[in-house]
Order: sequence, then C-alpha cells, then structure tokens
Amino acid sequence: MPRYDVVIVGGGIIGLAAAREILTRQPGTSLAVVDKEPAIGEHQTGHNSGVIHSGIYYAPGSLKARLCTAGARLMYEFCESHGVKADPCGKLIVATAEEELPALDELYRRGTANGVSGLEMVGPAGIAEREPHCTGIRAIWSPTTGIVDFSQVALAIADDVTRLGGVILTGRLVTGLTVRTGSIAIVTSRGELTATRVLTCAGLGSDRVARLSGAPAEPRIVPFRGDYWQLRPERRHLAQNLIYPVPDPKFPFLGVHFTRRIADDAVWLGPNAVLALAREGYRRWDVRAGDVAGTLGYPGFRRMARRYWRTGLAEVYRDFSKRAFVAACQRFIPELVPADVVPGPSGVRAQSVARDGQLVDDFSFNVQGRQLMHVRNAPSPAATSCLAIATMIADEWDRAG
Repeated sequence: MPRYDVVIVGGGIIGLAAAREILTRQPGTSLAVVDKEPAIGEHQTGHNSGVIHSGIYYAPGSLKARLCTAGARLMYEFCESHGVKADPCGKLIVATAEEELPALDELYRRGTANGVSGLEMVGPAGIAEREPHCTGIRAIWSPTTGIVDFSQVALAIADDVTRLGGVILTGRLVTGLTVRTGSIAIVTSRGELTATRVLTCAGLGSDRVARLSGAPAEPRIVPFRGDYWQLRPERRHLAQNLIYPVPDPKFPFLGVHFTRRIADDAVWLGPNAVLALAREGYRRWDVRAGDVAGTLGYPGFRRMARRYWRTGLAEVYRDFSKRAFVAACQRFIPELVPADVVPGPSGVRAQSVARDGQLVDDFSFNVQGRQLMHVRNAPSPAATSCLAIATMIADEWDRAG
C-alpha cells in the first residue's frame, strides 16, 4: 500500500497549486495528487472564461478580497516566469441606467479598499475610448484585470509539482477517507493509499468527498450551468477586451459579459446561471437522477428556490431564447443582432448553498484536526486566487505542526 506524507484529492488548479506550494516549502515531502479524471483540470479549471480578476467585487476583509488581489499579482508573476501567455488587457464595468450608479460607486469603494490599483471612473467618452461599440452612462475601468488560459497555467503548475518530486495519479475516484491514529486511509477505485495529511479540493464533488471523512454535510454543492455564445469572427471587433455589467449584489454571479479569449481572440458572451441537472452536466439535457434528487431533496436548495424563483425563471428563459440573451447583451453593444452570435461552450459552477438557503459568498474551508483539510467553496475567482489560496493552506498546515 503506497504511503505518502501528503495526499491531495482533486487535480484542479487549486489542488495543484497547493501541491506546488507544499513541495516548495518542504523539499523531500512525499506527495501525491489524486484525481478521478484521466487528465488534470477537467472541470472548473478547464471550463471557465479565463479572466484574471482584480479583486474589485468582494467585500473588504473577506477571503475572496484578500486572496484574489494577492492571487492576481502572483498569477501574473507565475505566467511571466513560466512562459504562459497572460494579457492585462483591462476591463470595463458598465452602468447603463441611473439606478445602477450606487452599486457602481460601491464597487469602486470596494476595489479601492481591497488595494486594486489603477481604478478609474469614466463617463461615456472614456467608455468609447476603450470600447468604441459599447454604450453606458458611467463605468469603472480596471486596468489590472486580464486574460489567460487557466488550463495552460494548470499544466505549468503540474510540471512544477512533478519536478519537485510529487506524483499525479489520474483515473482514481476516491470512495473512502478513514482517519486513523497518525494516518489517513484513502480508498480509490484503483486501490488504497495512506497519508499523514490529506487536503481535498474536489470542486463539484467537494461536499461528497468531505463527508467521506465525517466532515459536516453542509454546506452542499448546488451546480449551476453557465452557457456561452460567441461572436462570429467577422464581428469580434464589437468587443475588444472585457465588458461587464454592474452585478446584482444578491448573487455571487457577475452577470452576462463579453470576454476576449487569449488563445484565439474569440469573444465569449455569457454566462447565464441555470440549475444544472447533473454536477458535471455541460449540456442542457445532461441529467443524472442521483444529482437531481440530491439537489431537490436538500432543504437549502428549496429555500433558495423559493426566494429567487423569479430570477431563476428569467435565467432559464434567456438560456433557451437566443433573442432574449442577445437583448441582454444589447444593453452594452446596441448594434449587436442575433445573427452575430453562434453557440459556444458551457461550464458548471460548484456553488455551496447553506441549509438556510443562502448562497455561500466567500471561499470556505473546513479543518479537521492536524491531518485533514477540505476546500468547501471555491468558485470564481478561485482560479485567479489559486496561488494565494495555496499559500494560505500551507500557512495553516505550518501552524498546525
């Protein structure tokens, strides 16, 4: 039975970053990253829009605020040192109606409090200067927001992990975590491992993996699918970089936006946020009965649904109606027409929901003694923040001894 000092469950960008940080601090540590998929970064890491967030959105003092701001800086440094292309192209957060201005002002206040550099409030002329086809009455210009391919980042981090002596074990579904005196048994679909310490970063399955060790059953993951459209190549000039709406403060989603992709200069429009009928359901009709039953049977989901059912229905309508989706985008690019867009990819967000129906807004971690730690809620901006999250995890374990 293979034995390691550390086993990390989950080969997404957070698990890989944590492995790299631990091996960098403690050379000679025997460490394995275990993932159920045949390759690393198959889910949230490989299905996001590729934005390096600046930290403007998050409540000052929150983990998201601290770790995103620090993580963005570390991400740019990592990309430069590892030859991964990253572009600090900047972003406009655009208000199109007077009633959005107080929320825009609050975002500016938050960003300033969080130490986001270079923020500037601009009017219609400043909007047109940066995005000639975009209209709005006021906007925040965030020059440190950028784009990157997080799959390439994950591969570069994984190379560091193996170079530092770690191993990456794919195709191994974890089905058991048993805490023993001085060790933890990790049961997988391809045999058992033992470790002195275990970190779980299981994303869409984070609540289920945590429960294997007797960790609290809640908060639970409720999966939200986000579908994207894309501008036709001949219409990509309509959005040169990143155009975002003023988000609804009730939700941890940022709303439908325009995102230039770094690999091919494609422009994605979206995502929306609709309930996924499978935790890894990237298509509308992907259904897994057990996942649906688990979601519908959870009191936290039912309370959330009662509170936000109107918003949910509007999201579903926009998901199935191209015309309605384009209408939401025309607030920012009036000359956009349905013929300008074609279907794009989808992603699924692992969103923790508390039993009272509240969406868990901040990053969330669960520590079980000195041996076991679970990442329980790490949606966006987790990819941006991954290197800072890894530092925090390693700090926590250093303190635990």
